[in-house]
Amino acid sequence: MVDSGSVGRAFRQPLLRAVGITKHYGDVLANDGVDLDLYPRQIHALLGENGAGKSTLVKVIYGLIQPTAGELQWMGQPIVLTGPAAARALGIGVVFQHFSLFDNLTVAENVALGLDGAESFAAMSARLAQVSRDYGLPLDPRREVWRLSVGERQRIEIVRMLMQDPKLLILDEPTAVLTPQEADQLFAVLERLRDEGRAVLYISHKLDEVKRLCDTATILRAGRKVATCDPRRETVASLARMMVGADIGEVKPRAGRAATTPRLVIRDLSLAPDDPHGVTLRNVSLEVRGGEIAGIAGVAGNGQDELFAALSGERIADSADAVIIDGQAAGEMTITQRRKLGAAFVPEERLGHGTAPRMTLSENALLTGHAASGMVHRGFVDRLKTLATVDKATERFDVRKARRDPEAVSLSGGNLQKFMVGREILREPGVLVVSQPTWGVDAGAAAVIRQALVDLSARGAAVLVISQDLDELMEIADRIAVMFHGRLSEPIDRGRATREKLGLLMGGAGLGTAGTGEARRAVGA
Repeated sequence: MVDSGSVGRAFRQPLLRAVGITKHYGDVLANDGVDLDLYPRQIHALLGENGAGKSTLVKVIYGLIQPTAGELQWMGQPIVLTGPAAARALGIGVVFQHFSLFDNLTVAENVALGLDGAESFAAMSARLAQVSRDYGLPLDPRREVWRLSVGERQRIEIVRMLMQDPKLLILDEPTAVLTPQEADQLFAVLERLRDEGRAVLYISHKLDEVKRLCDTATILRAGRKVATCDPRRETVASLARMMVGADIGEVKPRAGRAATTPRLVIRDLSLAPDDPHGVTLRNVSLEVRGGEIAGIAGVAGNGQDELFAALSGERIADSADAVIIDGQAAGEMTITQRRKLGAAFVPEERLGHGTAPRMTLSENALLTGHAASGMVHRGFVDRLKTLATVDKATERFDVRKARRDPEAVSLSGGNLQKFMVGREILREPGVLVVSQPTWGVDAGAAAVIRQALVDLSARGAAVLVISQDLDELMEIADRIAVMFHGRLSEPIDRGRATREKLGLLMGGAGLGTAGTGEARRAVGA
């Protein structure tokens, strides 16, 4: 353990100091006397489980909410931030995990919306192009946002922040949507910003990144600061232990049956999007055998959502045999019909897609379980069975909640994710399709979810995991394919898959319109 000031001892005074920050939301204590010192020329990680209080602290620092107690100091002087505009005026900039961009506007128009309008649009566009070039984040001010990759969209947010010449930059899960090569480029930019004398607050669940990039780290647990350390002197396991207060179990490889016959077959699936900014699926083919996990990697926005919708039955394919579930042509079946075949689906979006926010967990269990879980008899709901599903998911997947059957919206993101995955696995499906299974969840919750997927496949299920997290896929998947612009590469066996190979495919190497054969040659698969 080190004192955070020792890392920035060349600067006796922090740029920003948070002193005893406390925030109540009714009876919930989100921050409990948190202290934080951020120094110039320092990349400072903020770590913690879901619900540990990181987002609340960032909102206080950015002026989005006012603390119940405690104060902020800027260059030694107490300050009260009345809103984000006041924070930006001081020199505080934030890039949130979820972008605030308008798809139908150009890059320049989006950037202009975040500035004060003191310069002409033409001058601002020229400065935008210059700043983006200077920092190695090239952008064309005239391009519409809907035409850009997710990585390019993140550049807009970063460049918009840099155009305000911030002294403190806050980034929330910045590599979640990037290829490995794009992440390396971002790290170089952040290191340059640090060397220019700026302070960076870096929030991430990817502890390997934190060890590589950050000079110091503050760990929150249950709203309190529990440690400040030099992450370069810690292991991933020790950082995780400080975050959760206990050892994180490693995912155990399955010891079950070998892969058998294909249980999920995608055959030459082509489908136009129902969204004008969506992605067309082009001749997607893949077989997932019983007893194996197949992974689909790719940067968000390359057709993963459209593929999930086609597999789940939210979109009907052009032919019945484009999707085959346990030998049954299912491409033209509804969601309920596919569930009756023994398939289960976990979408990426937790609230609104995976669950109805204001419905209880038992009611949400009914929404997906009514077709094939015996929860409905002759039109009547078996309330005991819906509650039993909640109880079993709570016990088996460590779902933490305030009462037995709360509304979905009351759970933290990680706990709601564990419930969603648990709800489907408890049905013992023969086919499970899950999108972003550990998106935005902490190390403890991620380990529980990944182990459950491995165990399900060991019992003979075919599991298809769509994920942007390469580390996750390389940990649990037997074969990994990459989706780019609606096309799917040939799967690569895990033993031959590297981050470099997959990163090239994620960036489109050989996959554009050339087909999978050229893609294989491009990465030496």
